Amino acid sequence: MNHSSAPTTAVILAGAGAAGNAWQIGLVAGLADVGVDIARADLIVGTSAGSTVAAQITSGVPVADLYAAIIAAPPADRGSGRPTPAQLSGPSYMEWSEQIIAASTDASDWRRRMAAAAMEKDAPNRPNRWRDIVAARLPRHAWPEQRVLITAVDARTAQPEIFDRDSGVDLVDAVAASTSNGFGGTYPIGENRYINGAYRRSSNADLASGYGRVLVLDPFSGRSRSPVEWGMDLATQVAELRAGGSAVEVVFPDAGAGDVFNADALNPATRLPAARGGYAQGRALAERIGGFWRGEG
Repeated sequence: MNHSSAPTTAVILAGAGAAGNAWQIGLVAGLADVGVDIARADLIVGTSAGSTVAAQITSGVPVADLYAAIIAAPPADRGSGRPTPAQLSGPSYMEWSEQIIAASTDASDWRRRMAAAAMEKDAPNRPNRWRDIVAARLPRHAWPEQRVLITAVDARTAQPEIFDRDSGVDLVDAVAASTSNGFGGTYPIGENRYINGAYRRSSNADLASGYGRVLVLDPFSGRSRSPVEWGMDLATQVAELRAGGSAVEVVFPDAGAGDVFNADALNPATRLPAARGGYAQGRALAERIGGFWRGEG
């Protein structure tokens, strides 16, 4: 696709569980509150929790309302996010996946091993429950006219999968696949089974190749647990985008969101501080991001 004929903008929404979702919603709302509307980007790429954000901010529901819903939700305690017996907790997942990373020779081998391990944990009815949870989170279940890409990995082939409105996959299923926790099994769509989109390439910022201005929201601050030589990390992707002529701006959470972007990020109790921190950060960054978004300087 040739984007050189007109200025183009892309937003990359990376994953990080409940905390990452809330921080990104808060940041987009904070920017919008000061007149910077990044939700109307020419391209939005959503990965894992970021895929939920992508579907939410392009649903037609004002982002201020999405933010208000997080703030108005009853406070969750630290125990409310405990996994079911068939799942692993955040810290347990870290230990489980570290062993798989250590045994892998490269990114493709890692995906194969992660997919195989996830399929071993498949259980009856869990995908149906997960689909219901995802559907309840999305204000609208139809793909937007706007270009939105949702990432996943095919568990049977270990090949990356990119869903969009022309892929023949329902938006709810696409988000459910991208957000599926491989440590709790795979998510089926038809005869295929999928694992989390972050197994493709962390934030998947490379999918914005060719776009003039790329804004990356990364709750995990560019951290990657895979070896640098695998090229999965955000810094490598940003370097590739810039080498291809894209201007890139990256935003990481600041201290205002609290220390929630860690193994506990799946816990619903992280949502309130993350959202508030993101909102304040969005307002504070509005002048800088606004200038970048308009192509100034």
